[in-house]
Amino acid sequence: MSTGNEPPARGSLRHPRPTQNVFLVASLSRGHVEILQFFRNRDSVVFTLALPVVLLALLASIFSGSVEGTTVTYSQVYTAALLAGGLASTSFLNLGVAIATERENGTLKRLAGTPMPRASYFLGKVIVVLVASALEVVVLMIVGHFAYGVNLPSSLSRWWTFIWITLLGGTAMTLLGIAASSLPRSARSAAAVLNLPFLVLEFISGIFVPFTTLSHGLYSFAGWFPLRWLAEGYRSALLPSYFQKVEPGHVWNHQEMALVLAAWCVVGLAISLRTFRWTGRGER
Repeated sequence: MSTGNEPPARGSLRHPRPTQNVFLVASLSRGHVEILQFFRNRDSVVFTLALPVVLLALLASIFSGSVEGTTVTYSQVYTAALLAGGLASTSFLNLGVAIATERENGTLKRLAGTPMPRASYFLGKVIVVLVASALEVVVLMIVGHFAYGVNLPSSLSRWWTFIWITLLGGTAMTLLGIAASSLPRSARSAAAVLNLPFLVLEFISGIFVPFTTLSHGLYSFAGWFPLRWLAEGYRSALLPSYFQKVEPGHVWNHQEMALVLAAWCVVGLAISLRTFRWTGRGER
């Protein structure tokens, strides 16, 4: 006869914690750790935020005046370009070097042996990239607005363009950074190995050299890669509508931008899944 005081049968009232919740908590926890590590390295924070601003000041002083046929100054064009370059540097270059370093010093191997879902590691990286990129965008926009007269997006549609370009472009470059982290043979060579293709893309995508002065063939070739479209997307969100007449296609084609960036998200994910290693070369 039951007295009502017996403990419930095993499993009758206790339900296993939903897998989705475990994954979410682990991902947020890993993101929190990544953010703390980022801000503890004060030199890295300062230089990450200052580099695009310094480059903007230098380029704006070298390329003065307005783009031919418009009232838009080169400094305003460079603000949009360096928003793209800064976002790509934070998500592709810095992330690729950081992961290569963590692979070599054994951090990845230790994390792979913990109960943390492996995907949470990557989401943690995405979280810190989003935070660092957001700070970089805010700082550069403040400087661009007050020093060079760059206006904030003037409508909801332009704000939406600014947001989805940042999210989609940042995702593509982050996935490519994860994929590229397997290229260097060591952490020492990571910066040199990843800087070479990144610098080439910056020059041919209109980040350092005004896109209006690049040859049609070179700029068309850059169109196969995401950085050109990231920069063009920021121009479409920040510069006057008539400025699109000086673009190579004489129009801001947001559908094409979205398709190219989304395609690189798929490519980056596929390469990452195929090539990512939790241990160094020759280790098990």
